[in-house]
Amino acid sequence: MTVRHAEWLLAAVIAARATSFLFSKILLIDMGPLSLLGLRFAIAFVLLAALFRRSLRGLSRRDIAHGAVIGASFFATMVFELCALDQAPSSRVSLLENVAIVLVPLGEAALARRLPRATTAAAALLALGGVACLTVGGSSEAEATWGAGDGLALGAAACYAIAIMATARLSREGDALGLGIVQIGVMGALGLAAAFLFDQPSLPANEGQWASLAALVIVCTGFGFTLQPLAQRYLSADRAALFCALTPLVASLLGIVALGEPAGPATFAGLALIVGAMAIANLPVPEQRAQARARTRGAGRCG
Repeated sequence: MTVRHAEWLLAAVIAARATSFLFSKILLIDMGPLSLLGLRFAIAFVLLAALFRRSLRGLSRRDIAHGAVIGASFFATMVFELCALDQAPSSRVSLLENVAIVLVPLGEAALARRLPRATTAAAALLALGGVACLTVGGSSEAEATWGAGDGLALGAAACYAIAIMATARLSREGDALGLGIVQIGVMGALGLAAAFLFDQPSLPANEGQWASLAALVIVCTGFGFTLQPLAQRYLSADRAALFCALTPLVASLLGIVALGEPAGPATFAGLALIVGAMAIANLPVPEQRAQARARTRGAGRCG
């Protein structure tokens, strides 16, 4: 897989997960967040294990350990996210969780003891600004007050940043698909255990909620989570973090096109900022420009 193919795959993965806020909101009406988390990922793991049982048989202990680490970090992210959705508007939860766009390059720079690249920092800030504009464009005055849900959403951002960095490092070895399936299994096991310990286990209350759960299992989990390690194997954590901005972008576009939701100047400004951030992120860094010039000179001498 080329880097470009990996970027397209990660974009599709993030876009698939962009619908999870809507389905989760519907299910949280009658289900506790831990029950939803456990049921969603446990069902997804059973289906994936049945489809890809041969891949799971060939996993090493190292692969399983790496999948468990990634699964635990994403589980923490989802717990914070679902608890935040239970107390705050989904638009603001999306904005605050996507602070990970900035946290990842800062974290990577700190681990490497260097400053973030100028293009990476600029793209991250533009993307975060775009997310903020999309949130402002779709919010109401009633959503302007802050509370405990906002703190939980920031906790989701911190865990999301850790999950992205862990995936970038651990997915480079072993079977990336198997890693993703183990990740789903760990999230399901932790979710079910937490539901019995800290929540009152519950099931969807009606056909509409079962349909929402099916969408979460197949689209948002089976595709949206399982293939992320495969895509991130070929991408840096900094670059992968920028794709977080696609979540509110896709959600906004779907709302405008499919549901006829209003779109003001802030909405279009947000879309433009996110597209601009992606363009800046794709500018070649100095090392790549030097390599391109060297290849050009080499080709000239050969000619």
